[in-house]
Parts: sequence; structure tokens; C-alpha cells
Amino acid sequence: MKKLLVASAVSAALAAPATALAQQVRVPTLSQVLDASGISVTGYIDAGYNWANRDIEQTPQFRVFDAQNNSFVLHQVGLTIAKQPKEGFGGLVNLTVGKDAQVIHSFPETTNGLGSMFDITQAYGSYSSGALTVIGGKYTTLAGTEVIASTGNTTISRSMLFGAIPFTHTGVRASYAPSDTITLYGGLNNGWDQLTDANRQKTLEIGATFNPVKALTITASGYFGNDAGTTPGTQPSAVQGERDLIDVVANFIVSNDVNIGAEILTFKQDVPGGTTAKYDGLAGYFNIMLAKQYRATVRGEYFNDKNGFHFSTPTGTKYYEGTLTLSYLPNSSVELRTEVRYDKANNAVYIDSDGSTSKTLMTFGLEGLYKF
Repeated sequence: MKKLLVASAVSAALAAPATALAQQVRVPTLSQVLDASGISVTGYIDAGYNWANRDIEQTPQFRVFDAQNNSFVLHQVGLTIAKQPKEGFGGLVNLTVGKDAQVIHSFPETTNGLGSMFDITQAYGSYSSGALTVIGGKYTTLAGTEVIASTGNTTISRSMLFGAIPFTHTGVRASYAPSDTITLYGGLNNGWDQLTDANRQKTLEIGATFNPVKALTITASGYFGNDAGTTPGTQPSAVQGERDLIDVVANFIVSNDVNIGAEILTFKQDVPGGTTAKYDGLAGYFNIMLAKQYRATVRGEYFNDKNGFHFSTPTGTKYYEGTLTLSYLPNSSVELRTEVRYDKANNAVYIDSDGSTSKTLMTFGLEGLYKF
């Protein structure tokens, strides 16, 4: 009996350090490893349903991503891996998979709905030192209120202005923040949506963000260069000429539950024959939290395609649209949206199922977002 008691005591004494060691040496989780390394991994899934009262698939140029009629669609699966320290070297890779990826491809990849459903939307290295940050590679444009990633918008459909600016650029960009209220941007790139340059000239990028008071943010950007005659989602053509874009975005936080925004842009492109194609536009936004988990967004927009360059429609066609989006946010990872949008033009440009044309277009959308 004494031998048994002694053996039990010895076993317990030997097991105690081993148990304590096992408790101390725990295998770290992937999240802990990434946090310790300074690497962040984020992503989202965007799926939905689109309906239109016209044959919008015959005229997809009028919409950026939601050019489907009575169809469920996987719009985007987005993944971003980044390490962006305040000092030193870093980098970012952003992948987009899904139907929307077919639209945002950069030249020379096939675009306009005919490419693969996989896109390296951003991939760049960075260096930061104090107020200065320099990035080089492929990155999204400075222009515009709305963005490619669905999680960065409060509407389902993208605005006409979003389709009238570049998606991405390949080149080098520097940002300098001399104070908390001003950030300046400058850079050189291949032009609009060109992974490799379609000509030998480069495009100059300049911009600035102003935050004069806490509630107000103003961003102005400009792109100037001799570029190929393209619009987003299309291949560069043989047309070469001076291409200039100026875009200004303002956002004002009225209260914790309300904010308003506005965007204005002007564009011109020199074309053969000594003429210049122009378009301009204006958009306004109103966002309000109706309750803790409910948001409403109203967007109004005007677009003047003066020479029919952007939409390839009759010269002088003017477009108007109004959008109402209601969102339900049950938690930080899930967002459900429903949207009604009404478009109108001063010329009959929207094609119906019987081949006739109309001046109006009505669309309806549902969207589910899951963020991780």
C-alpha cells in the first residue's frame, strides 16, 4: 500500500511540470501570428439579384457592374493582404473575383465583360517616412466618390460618374501630409486602366485632400496626359490625344446619423480632326441612419455626354438618375441592401426587349454583403 502511495505521489510530481509547461506553451492562432507580424487580411463576399424593365444587357455601357436583367449574380469576392507600417517598407495585394472583375481589367487584358472573373486590382510596394509615403505598382484611382470594393459604398449600383473615371493606374504615387488637415498627392502612371502603356506618353496625377474642420473633407484630383482613346471597361483604341480629367469630391458630417456628399467632374479628350470630346457630371448623396441597424441612401445625378464619347450615343445626350437604397446591418459582418433606381435621358437610348427604344430605365436590386 505504501509503495502504491509513493508511486502515485511521484507520478503526480512529474506530471505537474509537464502540465504547467503545456499550459504555458500554446500554439498561436493565425490571427495572432498576423497581428504580431503587422500583416492584415480582410475580405468580403458580394452577391445579389438585378432586374431591369429594359433589355439592359444589350446596352451594358449604361451601367458599370449591374448590367444583368432578372439574374442572380456573384458580383465580387474581395481579398486584401497588406503590411503598411507607419515607417519603413510595406506592401498591399488586393484581389477581386466574380462578375465585376470582368469589367475592371487593365490593358492588355481582355475587358468589357469578356475577360476572366479574376483580377489583381491592386498590387504595390510602399515606403513611409514621417509625412511622406511612396507607392509603386498598380493601385486604384484618386478620383471619384464611389469605389470598386462593394463594402466602400452605400448603394448597390455605381453612379454614372464612377463609370466615367479610371478604375486603376500603374505607376508611382507619392503622398505628403504636412499637417493633420492637408494631404498632397503626385505621381506618374501609364494612363487609364493600363497595366502596360498603350502609348509612350505618361499621365500626370495630382491631388489634395483638405480637412479644414472635423466634419468636412474635400478631395480634388486631376489627371493630365496624352492617352489612348478609351473609357473604363474598354480596350485602348488607335485614337491618341490629350486627355484631361478634373474631379472634386466633398463630404460633410451633419451629425452622428446624417452625412451629405457631392461630386463634380469635367473631362476632355482630343480626337482626330482637330476636335475635342467633352463630358461633365454632378452627383449628390444623402445618408441617414434611420435606426441603429437601418440606413437609407439617396443619390441624385446628372451627366452630360456632350459629344457622345462616353456612352457612344447621340451628341448632346443628357442623363439623369435617382437612386434609393435601404440597408439592414444586423452586425458588423453582414449588410443586406435593397435598391430602386430610375434613369432618364433626353434622347431615346435605352433598348426594350422588342427592339424599340425609350428615354427611361427602371432597375431594382438586392445585395448581400459578408465581411471577414
